[in-house]
Amino acid sequence: MVIKKHGSAHWSGGLKDGKGSVSTESGALKEQPYGFNIRFGGEPGTNPEELIGAALASCYSMALSKTVQDAGFTAESLETKAVVSLDQQDGGFAITGIELTLNAKVSGADEAKVRDMAEQTKVACPVSKALKAVPIGLTVNVG
Repeated sequence: MVIKKHGSAHWSGGLKDGKGSVSTESGALKEQPYGFNIRFGGEPGTNPEELIGAALASCYSMALSKTVQDAGFTAESLETKAVVSLDQQDGGFAITGIELTLNAKVSGADEAKVRDMAEQTKVACPVSKALKAVPIGLTVNVG
């Protein structure tokens, strides 16, 4: 079974003076603005890096809930933050790393087991697999 979802983007103008919008099939994002000043200047809107972070954090949390359930435990709370680093390199920019921070509350599992399941899932999550060219770190807080 192949599941296909889509996102779309529109852009007009040059790099610094142009403006764009991004939308998702579900409508969760509908013509959300993005542009140079949003990405690099802190103006309101979105940017590719935060969208990648949100995609990874949501996929990871969902995948970890399955890992936890398959191991016979209950995920009471899985709060994941993904910080995506965009650095200047070789005359351009590159995503150089992503740092996941997980705050997990898992009934019945000790801290070592939660950390083990978290690390397993970091490698197995579908979005992690898609981003395998980028180093992904993980900090786990249990409690």
